Amino acid sequence: MTLSIRHDWSIEEIQGLLELPLMELLWQAQNVHREANPGYRVQLASLLSVKTGGCEEDCAYCSQSIHNSSDVSAFEAQMQVEPILQRAKAAKDAGADRFCMGWAWREIRDGAPFEAMLEMVRGVRAMGMEACVTAGMLSDHQAQRLAAAGLTAYNHNLDTSPEHYDRIISTRTYQERLETLQRVRQAGVTLCCGGIIGMGETLRDRASMLQVLAGMDPHPESVPVNGLVAVEGTPLEGQAPFEPLDLVRMVATARILMPRSRVRLSAGRESMNREAQILCLQAGADSIFYGDTLLTTGNPDVDADRQLLNDAGVQAAWTEKTALATAPSN
Repeated sequence: MTLSIRHDWSIEEIQGLLELPLMELLWQAQNVHREANPGYRVQLASLLSVKTGGCEEDCAYCSQSIHNSSDVSAFEAQMQVEPILQRAKAAKDAGADRFCMGWAWREIRDGAPFEAMLEMVRGVRAMGMEACVTAGMLSDHQAQRLAAAGLTAYNHNLDTSPEHYDRIISTRTYQERLETLQRVRQAGVTLCCGGIIGMGETLRDRASMLQVLAGMDPHPESVPVNGLVAVEGTPLEGQAPFEPLDLVRMVATARILMPRSRVRLSAGRESMNREAQILCLQAGADSIFYGDTLLTTGNPDVDADRQLLNDAGVQAAWTEKTALATAPSN
């Protein structure tokens, strides 16, 4: 089988995939996934909140927004470099291949916080791990400095479709998100970009979001697929739980649309049973977030994940065959 890489999918084509009988959708996704990921290897990524709470954005799903009563601003102080690197080392020892660090910012702030971010990136890379940062918008110069420090990926999710976006966020435009992604790409850093289901969007909204992702050339190297974790104190706290099989469908469709991207099974996994998670792995997920916390929401613990992967018959994959002796400097 020769994988077809396309960037011209229509919303109607994508919605058609999402609406396929589940067995047919899984069959199509399986054919792509077996070609793209022989041996069913799954990357383990660990995520840590470096600076928590006090964010100026008004994202309706987020407990870290100053606009929401759930704002965790009591923990706003940024963690220091050495404790972060200790956590990264612990994550590596537990089997993680990628260490992701989050800052609850609207945009990256120059000065000591940014210098510390660069030091963290260099430290993680020196351990032989991939380093990913999520910290809001950034300038061309900041993107270039992160690239020089060795940053593997920058996470900046679309969250939802362009059509549904204004119902979720008003403090940042969709276009600003796309411009941030372009700056990251121009700096030579890979993209980690996906979205969330279960926020009151329609099936067409889901297809539209996937169209934006699949229309990027090249496709994002990493595509997180999240289910809403409804947090008390946020505008979406009363949202009905997402349907796990809908997340399976999103994973399968993302795999068909973006054959070579890593499709990451991300937030919402704690509310899914083992069987639904295994279906996601079968449908095309080749990465999971590993550890007990995703920024400020829960995640299955390490032992449960190890057992899950063992029972599913998949192996953890180290993407870098040889640990880096030194990290690039700026």
